[in-house]
Amino acid sequence: MTETPAPIDLAVVGHTNTGKTSLLRTLLRDEQFGEVADEPGTTRHVESARLLSSNGQPMLILRDTPGLEDAMGVLDYLDQLIAPDERLDGPDRIQRLLDSPEAAERFEQECRVLAAVLSVDAALYVIDVRDPVLPKHRDELALLAACGRPILPVLNFTRSPLANVIDWRDALARLGLHATVDFDTVAPALDGESQLLDRLALMLDQQAPGLMALRTDLGQQRLKRLQDATRLIAELLMDAAALRLPSLHDPADLATMTLVLRKRTREREQSCVHALLKRYRFSKSTFPHHPLPLEGERWGMDLFSPLALREFGIKVSKGLATGAVAGATVDVLTGGLSLGTATLLGAAIGGVWQGANQWGKRLIGKLAGQVEMTVDDPVLHLLGLRQLALVRALECRGHAAMRPISQDLMARTDPPGRAPEGDPAAAGDDEAAPEPPNHLPPAVQTILNEARSHPGWSTIGEAPTPDPQRELLIGQMAHALFLTL
Repeated sequence: MTETPAPIDLAVVGHTNTGKTSLLRTLLRDEQFGEVADEPGTTRHVESARLLSSNGQPMLILRDTPGLEDAMGVLDYLDQLIAPDERLDGPDRIQRLLDSPEAAERFEQECRVLAAVLSVDAALYVIDVRDPVLPKHRDELALLAACGRPILPVLNFTRSPLANVIDWRDALARLGLHATVDFDTVAPALDGESQLLDRLALMLDQQAPGLMALRTDLGQQRLKRLQDATRLIAELLMDAAALRLPSLHDPADLATMTLVLRKRTREREQSCVHALLKRYRFSKSTFPHHPLPLEGERWGMDLFSPLALREFGIKVSKGLATGAVAGATVDVLTGGLSLGTATLLGAAIGGVWQGANQWGKRLIGKLAGQVEMTVDDPVLHLLGLRQLALVRALECRGHAAMRPISQDLMARTDPPGRAPEGDPAAAGDDEAAPEPPNHLPPAVQTILNEARSHPGWSTIGEAPTPDPQRELLIGQMAHALFLTL
């Protein structure tokens, strides 16, 4: 029987308020771990957490430590504590400090950090690269190096326009620390975790197999999240496309049912948003609820607004764009005959049936029978594109990010491997980003066209009915959406 390897033990250390707890939150995908604030010295005790593999096996032990504040004073005290003729190596010097009275008094905080470093396999030294390189940082690294453990500098806030990455790399190289890793805790690159584990594997050769196994496992977890996310979006699109609400020919009833259609669609979109946040382990507070239900830049425009369609680059017909008929389609049915999506287009924002005078008297007056309200194709595309944009933002959002995601969602159009500009610390990338897609894949549109003829496939419709064909098509649609991410 193969013995389960012991988890690799890491201490997260650094100067006060450089983002140590933020790094752990992002690695653990836990917004609630520790306490994050702008005030210095938020973490006062050593806290630990375990990073688990997909099968629940602990792979890493991560220890959050207090900030180092007086490394210079500690080094001066060590010179007084140890006689010149005593030839103690680094760890023995640190142990002498830990056994001294000052370990529980003046240097209590620093000694907690050093005791933690002595007990682990390696230390991650978190650096706020917006800070200038100062003598205190060199003193901290000298003190940590005396513990005799490998040290990997983690460069935080690298996407800030105030970042001094070159200066920091040069200073670290002068101290013999040539292996570093960029890991912006607010907006990490998609391969940020992999880079960190690769660097650790070079430093910890005996633990390299376990680190590479964790790297592979984290990649599989990300793949599963993307698959689950696109499945959620496909279910939303299926529900919206298959939704049909019956209405009388009366303009007042048409207007009422238009409002009902929109309300159900908006609520279904909101439930999808919440499901995506939960899957990525973000709380609802990171994406606040609003009456529309969402506000803020392009996302905040009402789902049935022609302006929202144009902002997403969704092309609509001249009549749709200028005639205040965005969002709902009326299918006129008589004797089994359906005019489908080529028939009367729906109500303006605000719920007033303005299309009836133009189209209704002419078309509805000629036909008798049942009228059904459905969601228009451009709105279906908008639904899908908004959810895909949200997934892209969640993919590159650190769990230490403080700003609501609604403020930066649509700015996230970078290709995989790059981070969003969702925080002041993450701003400053001048590279031109590609335009986001303005349509869903053709395979998705084909499935949505078929869904329109199956009202029972909508779970928000009048009489939903289970159907294996529905599940099969949702899977196909999810796969097509996955290929766009």
